[in-house]
Amino acid sequence: MAKQEITCDDILKELRAKQYRPVYYLMGEEAYYIDLIADYIADNVLTDTEKEFNLSIVYGADVDIATVINAAKRYPMMSEHQVVVVKEAQSIRNMDELSYYLQRPLNSTILVICHKHGVLDRRKKLAAEIEKVGVLFESKKIKDAQLPAFITSYMKRKGVDLEPKATSMLADFVGTDLSRLTGELEKLIITLPKGQTRITPEQIERNIGISKDYNNFELRGAIVEKDVLKANKIIKYFEENPKTNPIQMTLSLLFGFFSNLMLAYYAPEKSEQGIANFLGLKSPWQSREYLSAMRRYSGVKTMQIIGEIRYADAKSKGVGNSSLNDGDILRELVFKILH
Repeated sequence: MAKQEITCDDILKELRAKQYRPVYYLMGEEAYYIDLIADYIADNVLTDTEKEFNLSIVYGADVDIATVINAAKRYPMMSEHQVVVVKEAQSIRNMDELSYYLQRPLNSTILVICHKHGVLDRRKKLAAEIEKVGVLFESKKIKDAQLPAFITSYMKRKGVDLEPKATSMLADFVGTDLSRLTGELEKLIITLPKGQTRITPEQIERNIGISKDYNNFELRGAIVEKDVLKANKIIKYFEENPKTNPIQMTLSLLFGFFSNLMLAYYAPEKSEQGIANFLGLKSPWQSREYLSAMRRYSGVKTMQIIGEIRYADAKSKGVGNSSLNDGDILRELVFKILH
């Protein structure tokens, strides 16, 4: 039976209960969860007075592994713990030498190693030694389909609700950069009128700079419904506002949607719940567009569309294209999708 991986919530739950481990090795492609855990430890384990002598924050580019080990071996001053945070630890060479410290780590030291944009080889001895005495956590990139649930959960913890369209607008516009996404969510919370706890598409438009009528969410809807007029109006708006509507983002979202649509044809149960379960969607309402698209696009047509999106992506990067601008490329693609 495979060992269940520890989650960010598991770690934060332990930390809030003041259950500390000697070593936290935080690694992976998603910086948000790494920063969330490291910042919580740096902010909450020690009092402000204790931090003056017992909180060390260093950067991988400025230290070697011997310096890190020596810092971890120090005893705290007038405090139960000392905290050593190593940021950008992926820059440190010979990380395997940390094994020497892990043989007898100090329980009074909380060593936090932040290794972003990569992971330790779990087959190596170091990974096993970290798991034996501390926490080895991999922060994985969130999938596009998980974004609405992430947004809803994050805002629920803040006591704020979002209309489904507002959630989709944010997910489509910001994408899977969770640090940027949470920044935009905090901005929305700050700008909420007093006494109001529900965010609408209009507020997204005013405060984030996304048009509630001309965005990737609406373009996808127009394509699903085969609304040629609406789709072309949105493309014209995109062409006039390229900075807030880059073609690469639009192509990525369309590719994701039609790739999921292709998968949806293989779902054992072609219902809202069945499609949601098969695609890993958090809410059945998210599958409505897929069911609607399945009524208008055959499996063969969907495969052709995926090929056309790939071709449009290549052209947007200058491959086999010397004259078309991004607006023309998108207009041509949508024409091929709709006809």
